[in-house]
Amino acid sequence: MRDLEEPDEAELSVTAPRTWATGAPAVVHALRYALGQTSPKRTALTLLNINQTKGFDCPGCAWPEPAPGKRHRNEYCENGAKHIADEATSRRVTADFFRRHSVDELNRRSDYWLNQQGRLTEPMVLREGAEYYEPIGWDEALDLLAEELRALDHPDEALFYTSGRLANEPAFLLQLFARAFGTNNLPDCSNMCHESSGSALNETLGIGKGSVSLDDLHDSDLVFVVGQNPGTNHPRMLSALEETKRRGGQVIAVNPLPEAGLLRFKHPQKARGIVGRGTEIADQFLQIRPGGDLALFQALNLLLLEAEDREPGTVLDREFIEAHTTGYEAFAEHIRKTSWDEVLEATGLSRDEIERVHARVLASRSVIVCWAMGLTQHKHGVPTIREVVNFLLLRGNIGRPGAGVCPVRGHSNVQGDRTMGVWERMPQAFLDRLGDEFGFTAPTAHGLDSVDSIRAMRDGRAKVFVGVAGNFVRATPDSDVTERALRNCRLTVHISTKLNRSHAVCGRRALILPTLGRSDRDVQAGGEQFMTVEDSMSEVHATRGRLAPASEHLLSEVSIISRLARKVLGPQPTIPWAEFEADYDRVRDRIARVVDGFQDFNERVRRPGGFRLPNPVNSKVFRTPSGKAVFTANDFTLLQAPKGHLILQTLRSHDQWNTVPYAMDDRYRGIEGGRRVVLVNRADLDELGLEDGEMVDLVSIWTDGTERRADDFRLVAYPTPRGSAAAYYPETNVLVPLDSVADISNTPTSKSVIVRLERPTDRTPT
Repeated sequence: MRDLEEPDEAELSVTAPRTWATGAPAVVHALRYALGQTSPKRTALTLLNINQTKGFDCPGCAWPEPAPGKRHRNEYCENGAKHIADEATSRRVTADFFRRHSVDELNRRSDYWLNQQGRLTEPMVLREGAEYYEPIGWDEALDLLAEELRALDHPDEALFYTSGRLANEPAFLLQLFARAFGTNNLPDCSNMCHESSGSALNETLGIGKGSVSLDDLHDSDLVFVVGQNPGTNHPRMLSALEETKRRGGQVIAVNPLPEAGLLRFKHPQKARGIVGRGTEIADQFLQIRPGGDLALFQALNLLLLEAEDREPGTVLDREFIEAHTTGYEAFAEHIRKTSWDEVLEATGLSRDEIERVHARVLASRSVIVCWAMGLTQHKHGVPTIREVVNFLLLRGNIGRPGAGVCPVRGHSNVQGDRTMGVWERMPQAFLDRLGDEFGFTAPTAHGLDSVDSIRAMRDGRAKVFVGVAGNFVRATPDSDVTERALRNCRLTVHISTKLNRSHAVCGRRALILPTLGRSDRDVQAGGEQFMTVEDSMSEVHATRGRLAPASEHLLSEVSIISRLARKVLGPQPTIPWAEFEADYDRVRDRIARVVDGFQDFNERVRRPGGFRLPNPVNSKVFRTPSGKAVFTANDFTLLQAPKGHLILQTLRSHDQWNTVPYAMDDRYRGIEGGRRVVLVNRADLDELGLEDGEMVDLVSIWTDGTERRADDFRLVAYPTPRGSAAAYYPETNVLVPLDSVADISNTPTSKSVIVRLERPTDRTPT
């Protein structure tokens, strides 16, 4: 088989950013990509089954599907179609491929090239001192891993990482195995993205999840879309926002960059989206400076308090505040000290813009705030989300129809994995139920999250890394440090569907264990199996693979974890691993007895569309120490870039899913044929003495004086806020210091990196 060629970034071209998203071009691009991966028949089979009640859940984002009977026959977006085509590809990575490519060569390849090679087909091992992976049988591979785990001085020297692609059943078994083994080291991808959301919501509302449903979004009077780009990251959200507009609601977009989908949306499944102008989504767009969202919501809260002062009893929901909240007086005292000069400097907005938002809030009976990583990946990410909660509490916009908090998760089952116990700090009540159910005492000491796991590997305190789904190397900050940390391990193991950069960053020994994809049929001793996932709005539903597996040598994640557990833990009559592998109903029976909200799991999930987990917030029950929702007083330090520097935010391109670029384009932003670009306001370029189209290096600075460098980026004059810049990850993850994290949540601050731009001729020789 002839390898695909690496893309040539010298062909990069730049045009004006688009002012609308989706429509017929999205359909064309999706089909073109799908047909480039596999046959028309296989493409049709995948697209007709994705997000259907008897089909499989899209392995992309976690946006919910409409109820059965209300969803379209083509219930997917452009990126979902690409994502499932990427998994259903006919390309294969065989043992011959690994004989032709050394690990060193693979590490020098681009993320795009690695992904495009296709599906993994058999277990591979990199033996100590070897340069090439070679085939290994399943028993030998799992024996090797089991021997390394048993040889550790303490279970806490092992790390078990997951991404949100993992379904509920294997996620539950993974955390069960890790805890039966003796560790809570269960880092996951949520540590890098929405951990700030969970930290803030748990503290203020008593549960780390969103409170709204699709119906709430449709019926809301006013929806804030803050720090997110639905047109690229979860395009089906645009359909929901269009319905909000159709029913008379309004949308406010708050983001450093103008995003095409929030300007105007052309629904590809409706005539007006093909031949008409589509729908203007944002009634007001606030182009905020990166990290200025906390100041914005503090200003809105101040305006609400002042409006209540002028007309007592007409603005705030006093009955709700008095009956269901605590901390109001201290919050109000703090907010009244808000400085408008500081607000305007932090946000880059005018007072008139903020007061126009305030007027819309006053005219709205129900308000929802949606957000994503634009809020969470800052040092003050947790206080920002706490301030959002304050804003909603003031007018009783929590626990009633059309109102609430809506963190929009970026990976298909990242919320479900956390519900299943994949968290290094699960509550003691969960650990007690788990131990009682399976006859062991679960460890109680908190484990390591993703950032602390990197530190532990770097320092030699963690010696075995097991990654289940995902691409740890490219999802994490401080790339050079992360790679050195993994290479410091005795063994690195990746349970994966496709090739990625993590497979080329190896410990002393390394394993690649290929697994079934979401779209693959899963047949076990008990017959054909299905699994379940939980979306961003707490809907739990079945997902059933329909395609023939990519290889006869693949095992499901349930099988891999169950077989490994038997080898590591030995006979355990209280944990029937063989039964779990044979019949996933047996896993769900145990989930029903351990996890809140999953009673009668097997029966309820077989209903079309599944079921929604209860959220106590919607009954005005707050599981906080006081039993009430908590107002908080939140401070932040304005991030100031030194003269000659900019504040960089990392982001995705349109043709990208998480760490995987599907093409070298970002057509909504006018970028085609390359990814090493940095978007900078033209006035900043002039001030820095740089030219649009010039090549520069990005150099980040950190408080200890250290610098990190990403070479050879093309400058693109772009409407970013003054003093800021934007560039794609994972190429810029190298610039994010490992120790630059959000307070409380420990999330990397990937949206607020101080950088300077250097011409390549200014590089210091090494």
